[in-house]
Amino acid sequence: MLATQVFRPIDSLPLLVGLLVLFIPTYYTLFNGLWLADEQAHGPIVMVMSYWLLWSKRDVLLALPPKPANVSAWALLLLGCCCYVVGRSQDIVILELGAQIPILATLLLFHWGWRAVRVCLFPLFFLIFMLPLPGAFVDAATAALKLHVSAIAESLLYGFGYPVARNGVMLNIGQYQLLVADACSGLHSMFSLSAMGLLYLYLMEYRAIWRNILLAGLILPIAFIANVVRVIVLVLITFYQGNEAAQGFVHGFAGIFLFIVALLGLLSIDALLGLFGGKDSHEVSQ
Repeated sequence: MLATQVFRPIDSLPLLVGLLVLFIPTYYTLFNGLWLADEQAHGPIVMVMSYWLLWSKRDVLLALPPKPANVSAWALLLLGCCCYVVGRSQDIVILELGAQIPILATLLLFHWGWRAVRVCLFPLFFLIFMLPLPGAFVDAATAALKLHVSAIAESLLYGFGYPVARNGVMLNIGQYQLLVADACSGLHSMFSLSAMGLLYLYLMEYRAIWRNILLAGLILPIAFIANVVRVIVLVLITFYQGNEAAQGFVHGFAGIFLFIVALLGLLSIDALLGLFGGKDSHEVSQ
């Protein structure tokens, strides 16, 4: 009679300790640096949600028969360690922080193999949203988004009879001149809303593929429209209340307003799909 291999939590202790030793300094640096910036404020939320999702899979993992994929595990561990060393030594956050994904997958592979990775695929994927966007991509995307946002805002305001003109990303309304800055491009809000939108779809567990694809495809357009609304609101506040009224708290609150509007827009569309598109298959089976 063959002995059945049983998973023991103590078996993971060396790797878990190593993981903590590697990434506690990384997280300390992030909490005291990068994550203090408004455009990266979603980082801690993504971190907590990712590890909560991984923890929620514990019962499923413990029910799996141990079937280690040692070759794949060692390969991913080597990849993760190389990314960490290069990222830490060269101050490349995207590599240093991204190294935790293959290293976490290594823990799963050493005990349960690729079945465990498939079980935890979304939590591992969700960790990507913790990573800062590459600078070259941010520069290129920000410039294009600012131009489109300012052009649409000008067209809408002019259509409603406001004395507005545009020069590039500079909006002139009445006696005031407003620059559509990088923060007003909406790039980072698109990234954070994508994270929250995909998390919402994952938790809702819709089995209708069309509904998932449609909602996922609407995330970026909704975020873009919400950002145009944000710019228009700031322009109108400046026009009616003056430049000082649109700065400071109001300008900062506009960022929160943007995210709330976009999130409510996504939830409203989902509610309409549920109302007019029929019940989702997982609701019918219950």
